[in-house]
Amino acid sequence: MFSQKSIRVRFLLQLSVAMATLLVFFSSILYTYISYSTDKQLEDGIIKHANYLFATYPDIEHTVSTQQEVLRQTLNIEANIVTVKTNNPSITNIVRYKDKQGHFIMEMRIPYRSHALTGAESYLIIKTDITQAKKLQAEVYRAILFLSAITMVIIIIYAFFLSNMLLNPIKTLNNKLSKMDENMLQNIDLSSLPSEFQPLGKTLNRLIMRIQNFIKYKKELFIGSAHELKTPLAVMKTKNQVTLLKKDSTKEMLKEALMQNIVSIDEMNRTVSSILEFGRAEGAQLETPENIDIISFLHQKMDGFSILAQNQKKHFSYELSPRSLMVTIQPLLLTQIIQNFVQNALKFTPEGKSVLLKSKLKKHDFIIEVIDEGCGIDESKDLFAPFVRTKESQGVGLGLFLAQSAAQALRATISLRNRPKGNGAIASLILPIETTKK
Repeated sequence: MFSQKSIRVRFLLQLSVAMATLLVFFSSILYTYISYSTDKQLEDGIIKHANYLFATYPDIEHTVSTQQEVLRQTLNIEANIVTVKTNNPSITNIVRYKDKQGHFIMEMRIPYRSHALTGAESYLIIKTDITQAKKLQAEVYRAILFLSAITMVIIIIYAFFLSNMLLNPIKTLNNKLSKMDENMLQNIDLSSLPSEFQPLGKTLNRLIMRIQNFIKYKKELFIGSAHELKTPLAVMKTKNQVTLLKKDSTKEMLKEALMQNIVSIDEMNRTVSSILEFGRAEGAQLETPENIDIISFLHQKMDGFSILAQNQKKHFSYELSPRSLMVTIQPLLLTQIIQNFVQNALKFTPEGKSVLLKSKLKKHDFIIEVIDEGCGIDESKDLFAPFVRTKESQGVGLGLFLAQSAAQALRATISLRNRPKGNGAIASLILPIETTKK
């Protein structure tokens, strides 16, 4: 794990390298553009001088030979006529070079007369001193380098303060999280964090709350398991002791004691089976998510629920919407939740009454509801805690606890409430579609 100092150094180094690269890139583009624009203006200037000479002086040779000083003072150019023999007359071209005195010269050579008898070609050569322009370019280049250096220093200083601004909240979060254990889980004080880090703080607080609930329910599970197993064991022990103390125990009394032991063993088996089911549910959370059509998946489950309802002389119906919805989900966890909802609804619904399962898409949530016509629930109880059950229930009380664990693994929420009108309850699963693909 990197220390905060090394993280800061790496951050500053990476930011400096990135900004230096950008500065070099943009400085190169700027200098290239300025150099190109300057050279283009110089070329346009010397071309204008050539056009001026041809338009103003019909006899170029005479003007060049007699007006050298005037051209130098007025146009800052030197003009000469050069005649050379050549088989390949050249076109107008411009060259730049540095003379022996160290001056930068731009020279333009213009062919203007051919001598057919001698095979010679006459050229007008115009020269201008561009030393000042080159010096200006060099000054601009140095100014760009100087500004780039200053900008780099400013960036490094800003990066230093930026790293402090970013690392201080992280340091605060790290200190608070490092001091936490399962016995000292406390929410993070969001007021001590910058506004940019408050969404992260809220997310961590939600995670802490889930861990708190998980630890709480796990402890209740262990304590409840011990209690659920201890009670039938105590009954067995008491019944056996009473039977042994009776000297005139008959065969019927022994048979009754054994039958009571069998009932207690069955109760313990149900508790152990529920605990094993919880273990299997925990393993199901490691199932690889699949991309499925959740509507088609629910349709496949409906026939089994209909048969179960018919066997119990009850009615089961369903209304699924939309027609199709592709989601990425763990099917086994979804099955655990839906089966628990439907089985509980059928368990508490009297014969001849109905259970309805329906689904709908509401904004960013996919909602599944199971509505029964039973006796309703006691909303003052935490029915999702382990081993919490109603008086009418014959189960161990782990069904809703397992359903909630599965829902948390799916990043979903489940709820249980009474129907606003009439008898019965509504069990709901809300699955955010941010975790799905439509």
